[in-house]
Amino acid sequence: MYFLEKITVVPKLPEKLKRLEELAYNLWWTWNPKVEALFRSMDSELWYEVKRSPVKLIRRINQQKLNELAKNEKFLKEYAEVVAEFDAYMNNSNTWMDKNHPDRKNELVAYFCAEYGLHESFPIYSGGLGILAGDHLKTASDLGLNIVGVGLLYRHGYFVQTIDKTGWQHSEFPSYDFSDFPVVSATNEKGEEIYVNIEFPGRKVWAKVWKAMVGRSVLLLLDTDVPMNDPEDRKITAQLYGGNRETRIQQELVLGIGGVRALRMLGYNPKVWHMNEGHAAFLALERIREYVQGKKLDFRTAIELTRATNIFTTHTPVPAGNDVFDLSLIDKYFSEFWPKLNASRQEFIDLGLERGVGGHQQFSMTVLALRLSSLANGVSKLHGEVSRKLWSHVFPEYPAVEVPITHVTNGVHMWTWLNRDLKKLFDKYFPKGWEEKITDSEIWEYVDKVPDEELWEVHMKLKERMKVFLQGRIRRQRLRCGETIEELMEVDKLLPEKILTIGFARRFATYKRATLILKDIERLKMILTDNERPVQFVFAGKAHPADEPGKELIRQLYQLSRMPEFKNRIIILENYDMNIARHMISGVDVWMNNPRRPHEASGTSGQKAAMNGVINFSVMDGWWVEGYNGENGWTIGDNRDYDDNELQDRIDSVSIYSTLEKEIIPLYYKRDENGIPREWVKKMKNSIKSVALNFNSHRMLIDYIENLYLKGVEYYEFMNADSFKKALEIARWHQRLLQNWGYIRIKPNLLRPSSGDSLRVGSEISLTANVYLGELKPEEVRVEIYVAMLNEDGEIVKFKTYPMKLEKEDVHGEYVYTGKFTVEEEGKMVYTIRVIPNPENLPNGHFLPMAKWI
Repeated sequence: MYFLEKITVVPKLPEKLKRLEELAYNLWWTWNPKVEALFRSMDSELWYEVKRSPVKLIRRINQQKLNELAKNEKFLKEYAEVVAEFDAYMNNSNTWMDKNHPDRKNELVAYFCAEYGLHESFPIYSGGLGILAGDHLKTASDLGLNIVGVGLLYRHGYFVQTIDKTGWQHSEFPSYDFSDFPVVSATNEKGEEIYVNIEFPGRKVWAKVWKAMVGRSVLLLLDTDVPMNDPEDRKITAQLYGGNRETRIQQELVLGIGGVRALRMLGYNPKVWHMNEGHAAFLALERIREYVQGKKLDFRTAIELTRATNIFTTHTPVPAGNDVFDLSLIDKYFSEFWPKLNASRQEFIDLGLERGVGGHQQFSMTVLALRLSSLANGVSKLHGEVSRKLWSHVFPEYPAVEVPITHVTNGVHMWTWLNRDLKKLFDKYFPKGWEEKITDSEIWEYVDKVPDEELWEVHMKLKERMKVFLQGRIRRQRLRCGETIEELMEVDKLLPEKILTIGFARRFATYKRATLILKDIERLKMILTDNERPVQFVFAGKAHPADEPGKELIRQLYQLSRMPEFKNRIIILENYDMNIARHMISGVDVWMNNPRRPHEASGTSGQKAAMNGVINFSVMDGWWVEGYNGENGWTIGDNRDYDDNELQDRIDSVSIYSTLEKEIIPLYYKRDENGIPREWVKKMKNSIKSVALNFNSHRMLIDYIENLYLKGVEYYEFMNADSFKKALEIARWHQRLLQNWGYIRIKPNLLRPSSGDSLRVGSEISLTANVYLGELKPEEVRVEIYVAMLNEDGEIVKFKTYPMKLEKEDVHGEYVYTGKFTVEEEGKMVYTIRVIPNPENLPNGHFLPMAKWI
């Protein structure tokens, strides 16, 4: 039979319910239980069938049922309440920004990331980076920050993981229909769809721009699967982190260059540009091109202007985790781009040039981002320290401790991750309106007012809910693998609530050491199968499809879980996503994390668990270095790094077994006459109080706003004033400094009484120095004393500078400077003299990272 056309017919919303579409297409519903409950009540069976997607629900629900709901007074009342709450939220003029920075509330921040984890029904994320980006946009909406996110819309998302009967991971890439996603076509003032193009070798690649709403925050997503592209180019945005190195550079061209062009076509003119990881660093090149071609500025001035308002967040503390490209790929994709910057090939390559193993030259996205950003940060205090050392070669004239990479420790969006039942319990004992004060320490003291019995009751309820949910997932997993009736019947016995349950869920990268607990199988067996105090583990996580060692870790755990002595004591789940995470972080008793320190940049799953009363048991890495206080969890190993990986693994595994046997298990099973583990509950409360206060994303974003974003706005105004006059001056001055820097000479004279190698705290040291500046003038530089404290390994751990005063010009063309400082503390101290560009002429003291030392 021949048909003219195949179409999808969707139900029509009755007039009384027309705003259900607006609610469905705004991801505000993901952190508002009333909205979620409203959609669920429309058709609970369909709700779970469409995997809790409001967009799918309103596109598939029966028309008759919709018509009935339009006449249902109870539903209409709930609908009206939700719409009123939504309108009040969207039109709120008393946000954190309104109250704290009313003069800056309209300044626009552009936030670029390769993935966004907003909900499991919108699978354009792989893990922690995406979840953080999603929480960032949600929190920006809550705080009233004017932000627009930019990313890619993937036809196949990240992969769906299945585990076969041998334990081997398989990757499936379903094709998604974007009409089922909470996105709409971005349009211009005439209602025309927006497309951008990016120059590729011998052709243009087009990307359609889609728009999603995250509360008040806007998210733009680019998609190359459009008819005007060649078949191969349509695949560029097919998979998140898919393909080969060429696919990766193509994706990052679309994200960075295409993303800037999409913003411009939609009328967005950000003052601050935030690159969340190096994937987005090409945006800086497009911004330079805009200045050169659009404003007729020279290459160097365009660099200074671009750098002033770029912010870069690095998430990866190991070199292998940062994107690099062979220069041949850079030549292929940028040989027609750098002439548009009025730059030579070498000038262009130098922006991201890094020498790899064996001196091999490569183009690093992280180096590019660092060189073209005025502000940069790691995602925990320890990660900031690690990053300063890791990237010190980008700033060769600075000691590692002074490398301009600060830190903003990650946090999580409380209203997404705090369990609804726990929230209701807090509502009962916390003061009214506490939700607006989650960054205030006094609010979290009310946790102590929650009766132990009620907190434990809620925890056990959540544990049971997790059990039922995970049993369903495991049953489907075993059915697909064709397991026997007996094996399927065993599922009902899995995860009894009364057993101490430990969760481990994260990406299966080798450095995260998922199999560390297998170091001593016999000892582990005794821990798990103890008749009086048994323990069970729940594992979940994906290995990247190309990560064979990571897949092997999954296989090892799976095969162990099916051995008779470990059956029902070790569970491994497939296809870890936000839904599984939501159940696990509120349903297990202990959250275990044992990466090889210091390779965990931050980690946020433990933060989600802690605010739900789950206690952390973790290596002192990432955020836990700041989060652990001795009363809110346990540590694995010690607070130091090892050069010998095998030794580190052995020490940490013994620490795990010992802490479980001597501390965790006895504490969990120590109950009073009412069956309440009082001391355990006390630890739960300490965990909630400390982590919910310090590691929520509201605190995180406030740190970004006050320490980075507002500075970026100030730099913008500084550099753009008076038709870029300051930027032009700095660019010319920078070149003058570079030309003369090598001629500077410093000859110091020490002026203090001889007292051997020791001085007492409070002693004063005076210095003079003859400084030859060549053609530079004294007002162009600052001469300063640099005082540093060393650790036992002779490394600088902190420093302080003291300006020296120009006394006179010597007859030989040298300038005489004097200065002094007071010894402030005991320990190993060193000091010297250096010359730096005068920071009074710059947006910040590290804007031109130059220093000339004795």
